[in-house]
Amino acid sequence: MKRVAILGPGLIGGSIALALRRAGGSHITLWARRAEAIAEIEKAGCADAATDDLAAAVKGADLVVLCVPVGAMAGLAEKIAPVVSRGCTVTDVGSVKGPVLADLRPIFSGRANFVGSHPMAGSEFTGLPAARANLFDGATCIVTPEADMDAAALAAVCDFWKGIGCRVVELPAAEHDECVALVSHLPHLLAATLVNAVAARNEHAFRVVGPGFRDTTRVAAGPPELWRGILRENSAAVLPAIDALIAKLAEFRQTLALAGDGQEIHDLLAAARATRERITFPK
Repeated sequence: MKRVAILGPGLIGGSIALALRRAGGSHITLWARRAEAIAEIEKAGCADAATDDLAAAVKGADLVVLCVPVGAMAGLAEKIAPVVSRGCTVTDVGSVKGPVLADLRPIFSGRANFVGSHPMAGSEFTGLPAARANLFDGATCIVTPEADMDAAALAAVCDFWKGIGCRVVELPAAEHDECVALVSHLPHLLAATLVNAVAARNEHAFRVVGPGFRDTTRVAAGPPELWRGILRENSAAVLPAIDALIAKLAEFRQTLALAGDGQEIHDLLAAARATRERITFPK
């Protein structure tokens, strides 16, 4: 039986535990900082053990999954590196990979094998109550191999994510950060900015919103503290993405201002629709 330690019982950590429960064959330990969270884990019955003792949580684990905000990972890694089983595999769920790999691989060097990963799954809801066993079904998980990475550890992490329902894609860390800046981080910024723009322009408009505005701005309901860290850590990729969006908006604005018979507006919208129809979205 594989022993898996999950550090952090939020939406992602809790959903991993539930997915492992569903799959069977793993001994699951969940670590949390607060006594209230430990009680919540025990009530949910999503783990074989729950503890606030880091050393106890990772003792004997074959796989350790860091499910904490990106900014907290290095500090947590420094605490567990001396006590993890020699040769064990450590992975994470962080939304940014370049800084995480740069920080964590040296910390675990000579003791454990760190492999970066990022499941493209989530919700605007947070915490263990929002966790569900099917969160990863059909979702993409990006795994970021490095040239000198242990091949067995890389394979173990890929198999882990596949085992709980993910489709695994391998990308270099820099390419991961650029891609998620465009398809995850920029949409969050855009949703938040749209809400703020409407509020600043005419707050009465919120009285007549429909499902389009609701769906377009859903991710803006995510936790600001979490997203502050993500955007700061990936700013090198997010800033060019913002510039690209501003350029496209400027192009559309100019087209609208010089609308003529509206054919150019139609062409821009039609191109977007055709591109979107080629995208394979997770179910």
